[in-house]
Amino acid sequence: MTSTKDRLLDAAIETLRTHGIAGVSARTIAATAEVNQALVFYHFGSVDQLLAAACTTATARRIEVVRDRFAEVGSLRELLAVGRELHAAERQVGNVTVLAQLLAGAQGDPKLASATAAALDLWTRELETVLRRVLDRTPLAEFAEIPGLAKAVAAAFIGIELYEGADPRGAGDALDALDQLGAVLEVFDDLGPLATRALRAKVRRTAPK
Repeated sequence: MTSTKDRLLDAAIETLRTHGIAGVSARTIAATAEVNQALVFYHFGSVDQLLAAACTTATARRIEVVRDRFAEVGSLRELLAVGRELHAAERQVGNVTVLAQLLAGAQGDPKLASATAAALDLWTRELETVLRRVLDRTPLAEFAEIPGLAKAVAAAFIGIELYEGADPRGAGDALDALDQLGAVLEVFDDLGPLATRALRAKVRRTAPK
């Protein structure tokens, strides 16, 4: 049987999905969960704390679903393919709408911003693991700042997800451009020793000091 806490966590996400951040309250969440609204405060102390817990819990659940797919990734293009799959799945179940609402609310609410950042950090840590493995044997391994690169990848996909709501074709073009970039980076793996040394020297000269 689902516990009251779990029902409230699920209801918080569903309320964001259906009512938007402006419509989130103890009353609307409790109505969605079909419980007394006093239980919001009993279990979580405040609506903000419930939203924070719901963000991280929902994100952790989604990561568990795709972790095995991440483990199979062997190149940047394969990472992009997984990203496309995840993007389609997230949009189908309405999670892109939830993300948009959280990001909108985070602009003026430090507590919500902190909760949203914590949830996004769960994704970037997963991406760091994949990127370290994928780039380990490439000329970029010694120069890539993996934590920053993971955040850049996450930010790119978030931007594309939000962009698609206004311009689906433009979002598709952006994903195709990333795919082309991944194909270019894969060429590095086929370079001979001389070309690899030349590339390393070039990257070393242009890398930030």
